[in-house]
Amino acid sequence: MVFGMTAKVTLSFSDETIEEARRFAARDGLSLSAWMDQAAREKAVREVFTAHAAVVGRAGADLEAAALADEREAAMVDEALFGGDGRAA
Repeated sequence: MVFGMTAKVTLSFSDETIEEARRFAARDGLSLSAWMDQAAREKAVREVFTAHAAVVGRAGADLEAAALADEREAAMVDEALFGGDGRAA
């Protein structure tokens, strides 16, 4: 799912990075802008879960239970952001 674009920005990428991004965007049937938006959103979601896992670890909680909870939470975020097609994995 691609949300409405609301901001224009100027970014610089290495030649290799932008070519790979263009190839993946084409493969996914997305514009380069939509693909980059999705990639940034997925990175942000991973950062949130990494921070959450660190807090759980510092709290000394049951790590196995926390990992299972994180997995369920990741699935819910995936469903909300991408309709459950696994793109956030």
